[in-house]
Amino acid sequence: MSVSEYLSGDGALSESLAGFAPREAQQQMADRIARTIDEGAVLVTEAGTGVGKTFAYLVPVMLSGKRTIIATGTRNLQDQLFHQDLPVIRHALNVPVTVALLKGRANYLCTHRLNVNRSAGDARSRRHQHEFELINDWAGRTLTGDIAEVDDVEEGSFIWPLVTSTTENCVGSECEDYAKCHVLKARREALAADLVVINHHLFCADMALKEQGFGDILAGADVFIIDEAHQLPEVATRFFGLSLTSRQLHNLCADTRSEHIKESGNQSELPDTLDALEKSISDLRISMGEGGQRLAWNDLQGRRGFTRSLDVAKENLTAVSNWLSDESERSKGLGNCYQRSLKLLERISHIDPRTETDADDENEMVRWVDTSRRGFGLHSTPLNIAEIFQGYMAEMNASWVFTSATLAVGDSFEHFNDRLGLNEPDTQILGSPFDYQNNSLNYLPMGLPSPSDSSYTREVCTQSLPVIAAARGRTFMLFTSHRALKIAAQQIADHVDYPILVQGEAPRQRLLKDFKTYGNAILLGTASFWEGVDVRGEALSCVIIDKLPFASPGDPVMQARLDAMQRRGQNPFFEYQIPAAVVMLKQGVGRLIRDVTDTGVLMLCDPRCRSKGYGKIFLDSLPPMPMTTSIEDVKKFFHQKELPDDST
Repeated sequence: MSVSEYLSGDGALSESLAGFAPREAQQQMADRIARTIDEGAVLVTEAGTGVGKTFAYLVPVMLSGKRTIIATGTRNLQDQLFHQDLPVIRHALNVPVTVALLKGRANYLCTHRLNVNRSAGDARSRRHQHEFELINDWAGRTLTGDIAEVDDVEEGSFIWPLVTSTTENCVGSECEDYAKCHVLKARREALAADLVVINHHLFCADMALKEQGFGDILAGADVFIIDEAHQLPEVATRFFGLSLTSRQLHNLCADTRSEHIKESGNQSELPDTLDALEKSISDLRISMGEGGQRLAWNDLQGRRGFTRSLDVAKENLTAVSNWLSDESERSKGLGNCYQRSLKLLERISHIDPRTETDADDENEMVRWVDTSRRGFGLHSTPLNIAEIFQGYMAEMNASWVFTSATLAVGDSFEHFNDRLGLNEPDTQILGSPFDYQNNSLNYLPMGLPSPSDSSYTREVCTQSLPVIAAARGRTFMLFTSHRALKIAAQQIADHVDYPILVQGEAPRQRLLKDFKTYGNAILLGTASFWEGVDVRGEALSCVIIDKLPFASPGDPVMQARLDAMQRRGQNPFFEYQIPAAVVMLKQGVGRLIRDVTDTGVLMLCDPRCRSKGYGKIFLDSLPPMPMTTSIEDVKKFFHQKELPDDST
């Protein structure tokens, strides 16, 4: 019996799953993956929206009897796969496959750190103390320690780093709670399971850092399924480099205080250099200028005060490390802080280009800095990870499947394959089964100025208003910059009566929930709303994209990568920038039609789609939507689809 028969109209899934609809593309994908697993091969497969790629890889994987790692793009997708999709397939196939969910260490409660930080309540704000109490109550009930179980504390809360651990601050087997550690329990379950669901970050962290425990899990796998694979090259690039953040430094200071007070109860014995280090971290952040920047290291070296602030921070970190050296024998916690201080000093030394080595130059590392409102990160990033990634793949000796709705540029996988060093893998493109010809329309407005014109965003908004009116709200406006989003948010608000939701004014999940609840809202977003967002039905009937999503040439990593390609005699615009932008555009367009009954209009504003020769590359990579330059066609489309009244 072929794998595809399980996904047919009279197969196991149709019999056990209400509403299951067989799809030819899904069956083709499942058969191809089964063959890949049998042959120990590598497959790169693009499965358009609606193919049902999750079931297409779960069925052959669970029937294969081979140990499998599935890596998804995000923790939310992990949870959906583990808690929703896997139980359905396992029940339908009736196979004795054991499964486990494994996340990064920071996703699990650390009871040691919860206890260490319990006494610091007086130093926290009322809101943070309330969050701490919610977590403390939950800690007594949870069986998994997975912080995703706590709905009332936001993911980015200041409290989470205080009650979770990192590789750096974990005290290991000498921890008083070692026997009931949630991280160790999750790892043990993963080691014993036939199928383990992880995410890209954990997958790359294991490859790059060889974190104890995770290496055993990956090394024992026969099959790797990389879902949302278009995200993997960027994630891997970050993990194969080095980073040091202000949060790591501040956490070292906070943990040193907590561990010392826990042992001696005497805060007066703490060295002045601890306060000095915290001040120098803040001074270093100030020397970098405003938040929200990504800057090449060379740009900062000429900035007054940066180099001196960095040196002062290093001097103070060295002084704290020296003090911890003397105190490290007093407890495992202080000893751990000492080891962390040494590692942070070593990391700064590697990132600082004044200590650059011949190996760094050979590996084409780029140094850069990113800033947030209060924090910063120092980074050393490889420009090309293909050789590194191929080395790890060779060590695994497994079957590999890379899949996503957006991997190809036209009919070519060259861009994706080159970034990961995949040498002539098997490939497959499966188009979406949705009826784009009848259910969608691609509107290319006329008369817009060049995207570089200062009036461009305002003109985009002006031409968007009649489209939004025809759609009766129900619109995503996707922008390529926060600056454009801010301009548009103000202008759109002045001209429409529909609810307006703006990225940054509330958490992402709350904005999406409100968008679905309103049913006629306009949501304005940037990068994080271009992908991983699923709004089905009439609540989302229009997607407006302001520009072709070329990455900023001012980004230090991007600029260094383009310069390196040019030195090698390549054409970075056609060989890198266009393919990367095509994949991103396909993600944004993919928000529009999410189900077989969905209908909608795409408004692709960028005039370069028609005026530039490369515009055809973008248009040819999109689903087969009818195209128009007439607003009257847009109005006619919505009228024919008979959208319900706003009041319903």
